[in-house]
Amino acid sequence: MHKDPDCIFCKIIEGTIPSYKIFEDDNLVSFMDINPFEKGHVLVVPKHHAATIGELPEEVLVQLAKAVQKIAVRLKERLGCSGLNVLQNNGASAGQTVPHVHVHLIPRYEGKPLRFQSGEYGSDEEMKTFYEKLR
Repeated sequence: MHKDPDCIFCKIIEGTIPSYKIFEDDNLVSFMDINPFEKGHVLVVPKHHAATIGELPEEVLVQLAKAVQKIAVRLKERLGCSGLNVLQNNGASAGQTVPHVHVHLIPRYEGKPLRFQSGEYGSDEEMKTFYEKLR
């Protein structure tokens, strides 16, 4: 599996940078976003390093799609959100800040305005509460 020693997501995958992992298998990992747009915002990341979706091997892309579906269902069941944004930024001009393919799953709630601004958790303890619900 291809890795980049300078990539922050590869370091999270290896465990050299701590994270709140909610799902992991041989091919993918999902963890809490540290700058969430909403409480419960998670990332789904293939362990194979590729900067953009076009560089990802097809079999890894299929595994990623299946994991996104599984974790989306988990978010709805465990957080009671009424909807989800599924977001994949592809390239710096599209807003991708970490050059490793990843999918954002952002819970949405009725009556709460749609916004893309990070910083939803009031404390690390509040983030841990959502982590416990999702893992």
